[in-house]
Amino acid sequence: MRLSEHRYRTITTIAGPLLFVENVQSARIGEVVHIHAPDGRVMEAEVLEINKDVVLIEVYGPTQGLDVERTTVSFTDAIKKVPLSPDIVGRIFNGSFAPKDGIPMFIPRTWAPINGAPMNPAARARPEDYIETGFSCIDGLNTLVRGQKLPVFSCAGLPSKEVVAGILKNARLTGTFSTAAPASSGSGGFLVVFAALGLTFHEFSFYLHVLQEMKTGFVAFVNMADEPVMERLLAPRFALTVAEYLAFEKGMDVLVIITDMTNYCDALREISTAREELPGRRGYPGYMYSDLASLYERAGRIHNMPGSVTLLPIVTMPEDDITHPIPDLTGYITEGQIVLSRELHQKGVFPPVDVLPSLSRLMQKGIGEGRTRADHRKVANHLYTYYAKGRDLRRLEAIVGRDGMTKADIKMLDLADAFEKDFIGQGSVRRTAHETLDAGILLMKKFSLEVG
Repeated sequence: MRLSEHRYRTITTIAGPLLFVENVQSARIGEVVHIHAPDGRVMEAEVLEINKDVVLIEVYGPTQGLDVERTTVSFTDAIKKVPLSPDIVGRIFNGSFAPKDGIPMFIPRTWAPINGAPMNPAARARPEDYIETGFSCIDGLNTLVRGQKLPVFSCAGLPSKEVVAGILKNARLTGTFSTAAPASSGSGGFLVVFAALGLTFHEFSFYLHVLQEMKTGFVAFVNMADEPVMERLLAPRFALTVAEYLAFEKGMDVLVIITDMTNYCDALREISTAREELPGRRGYPGYMYSDLASLYERAGRIHNMPGSVTLLPIVTMPEDDITHPIPDLTGYITEGQIVLSRELHQKGVFPPVDVLPSLSRLMQKGIGEGRTRADHRKVANHLYTYYAKGRDLRRLEAIVGRDGMTKADIKMLDLADAFEKDFIGQGSVRRTAHETLDAGILLMKKFSLEVG
């Protein structure tokens, strides 16, 4: 460890949030750096790249007022760490971990590296037990499982923030579909960690109102659109470090919601462009896959330890293109997807979730055991089958009309309409998982269809 602080006055270039420093004697990747501005400010930065004695530094914040002659740089020989304490619950912070709720900063009880500790694959426990979101299209057909990473794919103009608000207010850890609580669940309770990236003032006001209604049981990190782009990259890492602390140190089951990962990836592209790196697909950096994986893979459970981290990232697909690099790479890393539909939104259905392309690959691990699991699986399978038939028959209806169709086909068309209106389109009403299954069974009985 370095015993004295040595300041370098060898900055050669300042390009946006990036500084190039020459003749550096000792530095390491990820090291925290202090930037001493001419006006007396001291800003934090991080070492991104080392090329012989030239070091590339990324500043956490605006670089206005810095110049190459009077600005100095000092290296700390330490990596960036996050202050942690149980007192963090119920607080709102910005992308630099400064309080945004007008309350003084808490006193840290411990510190943890912002990138977390890599989870040994052999120590990972299988995700199990479901998290109840209150939305039937998720709880009944694409169940979110404790320890899973399940993204929501949205499009511009769709009510993704209203869907996020509903999950923020209604998410619960209720165990399995049986009446007994699972012995394997964390003993510290349930909590939501919310990270919002690149918000406009209107969006911030909307989410702030939602968080104020929650009162407790959350931790929030908010990055505004006009704030430094580096904070957009830091906020998800702050959120996940806090989630790991509460999950694996305090035994809580934590749901992490990050919105919007498209803003995160755009910030990553902006930094990559400033570094003059060779672009990959659509101009995004070639390492975006590994960067996203470094976030998504922090979700999970650990053998013989209470607590869990469940991740629900929101991805707005540019140009409604699910093959765009951001949703494409997200789909490779995560375990399914929830897809919002523009067609359902135009029909006035909320939440406008298209259940056919949606999928939860770990659903089987979260829907109970024995007969409970079998009943849920049967209800979900029948609803999928009948709705898929009805959707497919709409194309035939457009050609021949209802008069040219059989009574059985008309029944499937009517069921598809009722499924969208009554089962998916529940509005702002919260349903428990049992109410969701009951609603599905009643819908099928209404049309005299097989239930089990």
